[in-house]
Amino acid sequence: MKGAILVLILYALGCCAAAEGFLNNPRHAKAFSSSLRKERPLIFQRAPNDRLLLSASLEQDDSLTPKLRRIASFIEKNFFLMGMFFAVGFARAFPSLGKTGGILKPELIIGKYGVAAVFLLSGLSLELSQLTKAYASVKLNTLVQTIIFAVWPFLVGVPLTSFLNAFLPGIFPRPLTEGLLILTCLPTTVNMNVILTSASGGNVASALCNAVVSNLGGIFATPFLLFRFFGSQISLPFMDMLIKLANKVLLPVTIGQMLRATKAKDMYNKHSKFFKRLQEVILLSILWNAFCTAISENIGLELQSGIGLLLLLPILHGVSLATVFALFSIPAFGFSRGEVVASMFCAAQKTLAFGLPLINTIFEGNPNLAAYCAPIMFLHPLQLIIGSLLVPRLQRYTSTASR
Repeated sequence: MKGAILVLILYALGCCAAAEGFLNNPRHAKAFSSSLRKERPLIFQRAPNDRLLLSASLEQDDSLTPKLRRIASFIEKNFFLMGMFFAVGFARAFPSLGKTGGILKPELIIGKYGVAAVFLLSGLSLELSQLTKAYASVKLNTLVQTIIFAVWPFLVGVPLTSFLNAFLPGIFPRPLTEGLLILTCLPTTVNMNVILTSASGGNVASALCNAVVSNLGGIFATPFLLFRFFGSQISLPFMDMLIKLANKVLLPVTIGQMLRATKAKDMYNKHSKFFKRLQEVILLSILWNAFCTAISENIGLELQSGIGLLLLLPILHGVSLATVFALFSIPAFGFSRGEVVASMFCAAQKTLAFGLPLINTIFEGNPNLAAYCAPIMFLHPLQLIIGSLLVPRLQRYTSTASR
């Protein structure tokens, strides 16, 4: 477990550096800032001298030295990645504090109220008016959703995990391969799709529409798939699980959507930075609880398994991007280049913000919960890194079509 934590530390630092480079690119930062204004809090802004600033308060506070400002800016930009490292490290140092059934009772505070808060904020942030644009390209949207909820679990997840269980059980123990199968059942991301599609010159409306449809559909499709694959490992009967999901997932999302018709929507938009940070803190708390429980019960991610994930996931994500791009580029479909780019990101990426609390809800109390969470933890920053590397090439691809 110590070796795996070291791998995670180095991985988090590498991802932070890569994300820093991505956001320091003016064209990427402009698209990133524009996307966040629509869906997430405005973190980045342009100063009169055209330098990208993290926040006006950081730059205008004369009491902070330039070095401290750079450190604060770096932490702010990479809060979740650094928080992920801290959560795992803190769990390793004091596992009894955050384990399920421990003195802090995280299964109540985090597992019950925290998860509901995440989905409430998700419902409050989803713009359903974007779904009206789905009618413009039913063929494209149907194909994207089919890849997310059918191709990924049945044509990627099942064969991949069967191969790893048969030939590489020492590197990928069964709980970890089950985590990979869980990963393939998750819906796509929202913000990352919009950010990368916008930066690449793709069809942002199509990306946002498919991301919203996927996350709403995932409330039903993902639990169904997980029960299909892990029915014997889910302690609750199917109907009890549906009731639990309705209370902890569907009800908060519905309430969040209803609140959009009130002044709560304006309050959320005004204080979106705070709510985004709150959502990230809750997600980190879920990770902390999962790893505290795993470490307390001597169930964790070994060094070779961590390295194996770092080698497997970039290949898996890269191949999926290339395959989806080739599929949607077939002339017979008649998709524009902007639609191809949007579809590629939507169909190939998986969400941590939706997936982590859902995994925690369905597999609550399972001793392998940390292993189930590990693949999406590792994949989340990789998607941004690989996507950002593709942005310049995709910009040339989409700009050629617009001439």
